[in-house]
Amino acid sequence: MTQPGSAAELRRTLGVGDAVVIGLGSMIGAGIFAALGPAARAAGSGLLLGLAVAAVVAYCNATSSARLAALYPASGGTYVYGRERLGAFWGYLAGWSFVVGKTASCAAMALTVGAYAWPAQAHAVAVAAVVALTAVNYGGIQKSAWLTRAIVAVVLAVLACVVVVCLGSGASDAGRLDVGTSGGVGGVLQAAGLLFFAFAGYARIATLGEEVRDPARTIPRAIPLALGIALAVYVCVAVAVLSVLGADGLGRAGAPLADAVRTAGVPGLVPVVRVGAAVAALGSLLALILGVSRTTLAMARDRHLPGALSAVHPRFQVPHRAELAVGAVVAALAATVDVRGAIGFSSFGVLAYYAVANASAWTLSSAPATRVLPALGLAGCLVLAFSLPGVSVVVGAGVLAVGVLAYGLRRWVTGRRRA
Repeated sequence: MTQPGSAAELRRTLGVGDAVVIGLGSMIGAGIFAALGPAARAAGSGLLLGLAVAAVVAYCNATSSARLAALYPASGGTYVYGRERLGAFWGYLAGWSFVVGKTASCAAMALTVGAYAWPAQAHAVAVAAVVALTAVNYGGIQKSAWLTRAIVAVVLAVLACVVVVCLGSGASDAGRLDVGTSGGVGGVLQAAGLLFFAFAGYARIATLGEEVRDPARTIPRAIPLALGIALAVYVCVAVAVLSVLGADGLGRAGAPLADAVRTAGVPGLVPVVRVGAAVAALGSLLALILGVSRTTLAMARDRHLPGALSAVHPRFQVPHRAELAVGAVVAALAATVDVRGAIGFSSFGVLAYYAVANASAWTLSSAPATRVLPALGLAGCLVLAFSLPGVSVVVGAGVLAVGVLAYGLRRWVTGRRRA
């Protein structure tokens, strides 16, 4: 692990506000524009229950991540926590889950930008977006924070317009907000699994632990703040859209927010919603590249990935080789493969990542009172992971198995060399 003051340490420039903004840029992304529809199809009238379950699990994960990040303020997030608290294998498994799953998510977000901005040239726009945001990240973490701040402002303004238009229209009916369980318990849990990833951006704050000023104070404040703001926004949006479309109409909607403002009698706002979705996807992509590159840096330092990726730029103080490598892989995927419909394993992988975070937080204290949230978070992650659609579970488990085999092979080869 890199020691403080070494030449390879990243520069600490982010305050509480910057960290909150980066977390919001990850959470208030394209997911809120698209995830409500599939979640409503799964849960029916239990959509708001699913949102509540997702929020509880996210809160447990956020609390565990904040406690761990204060103790281990280095790049890598749960990769570092698992390694230090549970052992090298568990840290590696968390890092593998995050890097592989979120690399696919990066490509999906890039393609989402292309689909909204210029559908006929979605792949070309996706590659251009990846190149541009990789260049922003290369120039230093403060440039990324400033761009994220602008993106968050635009997306929040668009979502505020959607909420005001929907709730203020004659099409709004409070009777459509009745909470039930028409999708069954399984449907509510599946909806929670789908909606959970709209909250998962607070991990980006933890993975940037080496670039935050006074991390023991800043990170535990920034993570719950970002999560609380995101939850308030999601509740407002979900209530507004449900009041206009109802659970059944929302489940059938291809573009839920756009359909809601059209039903509310303001079709002129549809292009604004489309622009907001494209900008939100850009924000998610920017934060994802930041998080994946920092976890790649941490794994490269321990030689689980090529050691050359652990280099830190002497001027910009960023993991420039890791950022360029992640950008190149994401650009290649975005140019050649439509991964938007094939990244279910990413959801499974992120829940595995947070399961390791909660298990790590469990070891911080033997006091029963401090173990309640990590235990609840661990159980919640496992339940939601196996409540996902069957294909997502099978593919996700397969990807984790490949990582385990790679780890075992590396250990075997290293042992043979030493012998």
